[in-house]
Amino acid sequence: MKTAGLHHVALGARDVERVASFYREVLGLTELARHRTDTGALRSVWLALGAGAVLMIEATEAPARPRREGVDAGPFLLAFHVAREERPAWEARLKAAGAPIEGRTAATSYARDPEGNRVAVSCYALPPEAGLREADPPEANP
Repeated sequence: MKTAGLHHVALGARDVERVASFYREVLGLTELARHRTDTGALRSVWLALGAGAVLMIEATEAPARPRREGVDAGPFLLAFHVAREERPAWEARLKAAGAPIEGRTAATSYARDPEGNRVAVSCYALPPEAGLREADPPEANP
């Protein structure tokens, strides 16, 4: 038995609107729904990730976690698949939105969303069973 795939990723945010706007306007995710509390305050914004998966930006009052570099325990990165030839344009778009590239590998560029969560654009060619289009032949990757 196996799962049918990724259903959703939930990301806590102290400023739901600002974080949702970043993923909507900078990374081009489509807004699916908004949810409000009983008092009318914005509780969450749901954005389409593709293949039926959803990014849920959920309100939190928790204090910011310490900024982590590199690989951390638990979820530490949201990486979005892009075509290799579009990667420089994505880097420019992130920088223009106030999210400068803070690191690069041969296939991936890393930045931060408005609350410091690590995000990336990557053209790494995943195996066909991943269900993504091939951006480059596998031998082009490091």
